[in-house]
Amino acid sequence: MSSRPRAAWPLVAVFTAGYLAAYLLPTIVGRLSVYLGLSTAQAGLVGSALLLSSASAGFSLAGRVETYGPCRPARLGLVLCVVGYGCAALAGTVPLVVAGAVVGGFGSGTATAVAAAGIAAQSDPHRTSSLGLLSVSATAGALYLTVPHLGGGHRLPFASIALVALLVWPATSRLGGSAAAGPAVPAQGRLPHRRSGLVLAGGMLIWSMAQNALWGVSSRIGVDQVGLSEVTIGAVFAAALGAGLLGVMGAGVLGSKLGRAVPIGVGTAVIAGSIVLSSSAGSLGSFATGEILWNTVYPVVLSYLIGLAASLDVRGRWAVLAGSASSVGVACGPVLGSVLSEEAGYPGMGLVLGATTLLIALPVTAVALHIGGRPLVPGSVRRRGGAPAALLAVTTGAVPGAVPKLGAPEQAVTEISIPALRRRRLGRNAFRTAGPEGGQSNAYASTSDR
Repeated sequence: MSSRPRAAWPLVAVFTAGYLAAYLLPTIVGRLSVYLGLSTAQAGLVGSALLLSSASAGFSLAGRVETYGPCRPARLGLVLCVVGYGCAALAGTVPLVVAGAVVGGFGSGTATAVAAAGIAAQSDPHRTSSLGLLSVSATAGALYLTVPHLGGGHRLPFASIALVALLVWPATSRLGGSAAAGPAVPAQGRLPHRRSGLVLAGGMLIWSMAQNALWGVSSRIGVDQVGLSEVTIGAVFAAALGAGLLGVMGAGVLGSKLGRAVPIGVGTAVIAGSIVLSSSAGSLGSFATGEILWNTVYPVVLSYLIGLAASLDVRGRWAVLAGSASSVGVACGPVLGSVLSEEAGYPGMGLVLGATTLLIALPVTAVALHIGGRPLVPGSVRRRGGAPAALLAVTTGAVPGAVPKLGAPEQAVTEISIPALRRRRLGRNAFRTAGPEGGQSNAYASTSDR
């Protein structure tokens, strides 16, 4: 992506088209099971194949979006979405439906990778990711309200995703053209924060797997355990996604006031409780409460995780890699949920998934703290034994704008290397503190002895 951040709305549109398939997974799996005669496990495998294809596209494009430019990959992804999901909607046999879902999944992953790289280049990645989740939640909520009333078998969910991809196509013209000619320097650069990035990617994989293990079988819980109709379940999902909209808007307003560690840690604990409640539900009230609470907090935590991944590398490579790892977890989720529910029942599945979610919160929250997830408050920042920066900013009358505001995220410190030859030529007296001297403002260090 260009070093100059572009408008956010084209990225939000492409993100919506790429992420929509994962949000519609319950209705896709449910309708494949009902209208194509597949078992729950077989329908879950089709959903997993779709999402694994999406993840493979993300891994393939990590670090390469800058090389190709954002416009061409985004358009390719949308074309694959239209062709793949359109064919799956028109096909009447299982092999053709699976093939179309895999092709469409690769297109979804391509579009999501372009959007993730662009979000990382924004001045406020968390705000842009929140807008993306807000958009996809609203789109999926509207579809959950309308699809159950329209029939159409397995065709309608696939056709809906293809239609959204087609509508998003004009937004790709605002993403920018091809990359400038020359060597692909960004793709060759070393990944920063490798240890933290690997922990975050692995944590997001397991975290997403646990979430989508429940999400993939939520409709079956409503039908088999609670005894609800598809229309009622669709209304519950729409209400849950509507609550998710409120949660994402709240996350956008909250921003970085609490850092990233607190929303990720506390939010994941709430999600674990919601999973247990929803999976053990025996009535409409408990089922709806669990699903609504879960979907309210889930996109909030996800927006902070996406923002955290974007903050690890401004070129967007960790954002794409972590997002692809999350897609792998999403893909494995329906199969895991189907196996656990068949072996231990829905309540037993919920206990396993809730405990796993709580455990994975620890390393992911630790990464958020390490990278700078804590808010900047007096006494919170020390550099090699130096005085607390925020405290000095308050007590010494520092020039406004010279230091971050209280409550802002901690800023990274960049080390500047000087070649050995120049270090030998420059003595210690060649540098002095910048500031007013002798009635004049001296903004740069002196190097008079060069």
